[in-house]
Amino acid sequence: MEDKDDKAKILHALGGTKGILDSGLPSLLFLIAFNVTHNLHKALYVAVVTSVLLTIIRLAKRDTIQHVISGLIGVLFCAYLANKSGNASDFYIPKLLTNLGYGSAYLIANLAGWPILGLILGPLLGENLLWRNNPERKAAYKRAGWLWVTLFFGRIAVQYPIYRSGNVNLLGTVNLAMGYPLFLATAWGTWLIVKKVPTVKAD
Repeated sequence: MEDKDDKAKILHALGGTKGILDSGLPSLLFLIAFNVTHNLHKALYVAVVTSVLLTIIRLAKRDTIQHVISGLIGVLFCAYLANKSGNASDFYIPKLLTNLGYGSAYLIANLAGWPILGLILGPLLGENLLWRNNPERKAAYKRAGWLWVTLFFGRIAVQYPIYRSGNVNLLGTVNLAMGYPLFLATAWGTWLIVKKVPTVKAD
């Protein structure tokens, strides 16, 4: 039972399925609308309205809205950039920058010996920062952290050249393919690594 509870806490802290839906669905509908209408402004309208509706639904259900609010802000920023430039590919610039930011943060934190996963999950799993004095637990958080470094920089390595090529359909498709599936795989990998080492309890 404790393993299941810990797994749920980890997946929730990393975004959870609702967080993935709230951030991914507007992008999917943007790509579909752009291909159907061949009109950037209509596609942006679809993405923004979808994100707003998801936010309203979460508010109505009194769900945790951290991820949907951040998703709404992200979609609005994506739409702003694409609308300003008139280039549909620019809808994906914030996603590339977000991956760069997160990837750099996880990389620097791991190299500094303060893995971000430990800082996020430690308090949730009841060990706070006690893992810092446990070499095995600290190493587990670092190993899991490298998964996320690989995910974020891997997305950039694949998607940035496509962005430069201006192929909106390919960029949107690859963005989605490297979104849901790879996120879930990385979150699951994090759980498999972290669960192998017992949490550190206070004496």
